Amino acid sequence: MASEETPHGAHAPGPDGGDHGSDHYWYHGDKAALTRRLKRIEGQIRGIQRMVDDDQYCIDILTQISASTKGLQAVALNLLEGHLAHCVAEAQTSGDPTAAEAKVKEASDAVARLLRT
Repeated sequence: MASEETPHGAHAPGPDGGDHGSDHYWYHGDKAALTRRLKRIEGQIRGIQRMVDDDQYCIDILTQISASTKGLQAVALNLLEGHLAHCVAEAQTSGDPTAAEAKVKEASDAVARLLRT
C-alpha cells in the first residue's frame, strides 16, 4: 500500500527537488508482488547455476535461460508501463514542457536499452 505522504501513482521528490532518489515511486504499492517475481527469477538463475554445476544438457540450460529472460522482460515491461502511466503522464500534466520532454526521453531510452538486450 502507498504511504500517506505519497499517493499511489506518485513519488516523493528527491533531496534536490528532482524525482531520482525518492523514497517511494509509483510501484511502491506493488512492491511485494514485484519482489516475489524477482525472487522467483532469482530462484531460476540459481537453478541454472546448479544445472551447469551438474553438467546438465546444454539445451535444457538454454531453455531455463530463456524462461528467466522472459521473466525479467515481463518485470521490465511492467515497470515501463507504470513509468509511462504515472511518471510521464504526471510530467505531461505538470505544465512544465521541459520535464515532460525529459520523462519521454527517459522512457524512450529505456525502451532502446530493452530492445538491445
